[in-house]
Amino acid sequence: MTVYEQLHADPQVAALLEKGNADLGVLGFTDHSIAHTTLVAERAAYILRKLGFSEREQELAKIAGLLHDIGNAINRTHHAEYGALLAGELLRDKALTLTERVCVMSAIGNHDESTGGAKDPVSAALVLADKSDVRRNRVRAKEKEKFDIHDRVNYAVTGSSLKVDPEENKISLNLQVDEHICTMYEYFDIFLGRMMMCRGAAEMLGAKFRLTVNGGKVL
Repeated sequence: MTVYEQLHADPQVAALLEKGNADLGVLGFTDHSIAHTTLVAERAAYILRKLGFSEREQELAKIAGLLHDIGNAINRTHHAEYGALLAGELLRDKALTLTERVCVMSAIGNHDESTGGAKDPVSAALVLADKSDVRRNRVRAKEKEKFDIHDRVNYAVTGSSLKVDPEENKISLNLQVDEHICTMYEYFDIFLGRMMMCRGAAEMLGAKFRLTVNGGKVL
């Protein structure tokens, strides 16, 4: 088994993600379960694979993607930093070099837009994979009348895809948004900072970031 596969089956990882997701549910946040972190893990590896990075870097990006939200089990505030420290403990006995372990910790510690940013290819892939996970089924089941702006923005996204074009060195997030549910003003009120973070992450990978909404280029 790869280190990623070991961690995906690790009850400690599952418990941290379950607790963090449950706590965020109480606070009104969208889904941050293992479904989200698995998607982020696979997407981060896909980004690096398409851009020609090594299989080892892809594995590190998958590990960072899987673990990036475990810090929510401690507190949402500074969850990236808490997650980095927890990841360091989880990875201590795994088949990683010290440099690789620190790389994963750094990626996790820098994935939040309030305090972080891409520092290397692994952290860049994590940022892009995490911030591009906008979709309707991240909204927790409840009455639409009780949706806050985060719920409306995610629920309004009826289609989402992230594509990497290695020939043009371009990473594109393509969204279909129901503007009867969420205006573009509301979308950018929540996501502009994240999209700019994606732009910086793409540049770290030697690529350009493009955002299209309903077929039109926005960024």
